[in-house]
Amino acid sequence: MTSRPEVYEFNAAIVREPARSVVNGLRADDRGNPTFDGVKAEHTAYIAAVRAAGVEVTVLPALESFPDSIFVEDPALVFPEGAILLRPGAETRVRETAEIAPTLKAMFGTVLDLPSPGFADGGDVLTAPKSVMIGLSARTDRAGAEGLITSLDRLGRKGEIVQTPEGVLHFKSDCSLLDSETMLSTKRLARSGVFKDFREVLIPEGEEPAANALRVNDVVMVGADYPRTIEMLDRLGYKVVALKTTEIGKIDAGLSCMSLRWHRRAN
Repeated sequence: MTSRPEVYEFNAAIVREPARSVVNGLRADDRGNPTFDGVKAEHTAYIAAVRAAGVEVTVLPALESFPDSIFVEDPALVFPEGAILLRPGAETRVRETAEIAPTLKAMFGTVLDLPSPGFADGGDVLTAPKSVMIGLSARTDRAGAEGLITSLDRLGRKGEIVQTPEGVLHFKSDCSLLDSETMLSTKRLARSGVFKDFREVLIPEGEEPAANALRVNDVVMVGADYPRTIEMLDRLGYKVVALKTTEIGKIDAGLSCMSLRWHRRAN
């Protein structure tokens, strides 16, 4: 029997090209529209970094009717055991699930639908070594979280419901896994005690968006606009890859939401 890979060990990923409509993407804090060329450049660099980390990346075409569809992690979850089609909490994004479903059904032997009722965004879901943490938020309600726990159980995964800090869009806006024992977190999320079983590395004051980092195999991808976080992680011995997130940050996005990542089993 083969052992399960670490939750940050990936050899396959799905991304979607940004549509020109991405400039009209949702945002909780309006800091002006991003430019299409800026988003496109950041996305291209992101794909290159994921490939350089040893991952085979499938690139899906842009969807003009869905400005936020570049953020493929919200309508679905993927694991070596199978995929789960979610129901995003923003009305304009609900139909993105149907758009990505055919790709997932072609790639996975098991594809589950989130039970009704309720909503769940992948941005609120953090896969940790012992459980899948589901953060309640404006986009993920309790019914959706409970339904997701049922789906995870069918895949042989344990889910647990946690709380996203007030005023924070997604649970993973404020945290990311650095390794099997260490969590990168904002101070406001760490105060809740949700990571009591982990070693906590706290984001420097004023660089809170840097908490949405992304561990892929041997590297940790971090927003390039957060030099103190990068320096801190470098000092702790992590191999950091800095990526620009200035434009996608204007539409409430970070590094984790731009791809679906899993460890594809050998046939």
